[in-house]
Amino acid sequence: MLKYKGYTGHIEVDLDSNLLHGRVLDIKDVITFEGATIDEVKQAFYDSVDDYLDFCAETGDEPDKPFSGKLPFRTTPENHRLIYLAAAKTGKSINSWMDEILTQKAKQITV
Repeated sequence: MLKYKGYTGHIEVDLDSNLLHGRVLDIKDVITFEGATIDEVKQAFYDSVDDYLDFCAETGDEPDKPFSGKLPFRTTPENHRLIYLAAAKTGKSINSWMDEILTQKAKQITV
């Protein structure tokens, strides 16, 4: 994984073309990059992110931001109590418990 200006790039190897290629994760817009060496693919990643940010600035569009890891959550007081009790019974904080349960369910649905 590559990190640059808050963006994360994932690299894959294409053995047929002897290239490294990748894309930026965690955003809706598509940003790709490629190179023949690790140094080239890293620079291509940096250049692609910079080009994307420059393009957004030129067009006046707000660049898509990677996920922050913060997920605002609202519920009823009754559900809040139930969530608290479930988390407490497992010895976890509400955040840890919700992260575990929601991630498990998301994996079931998306895989």
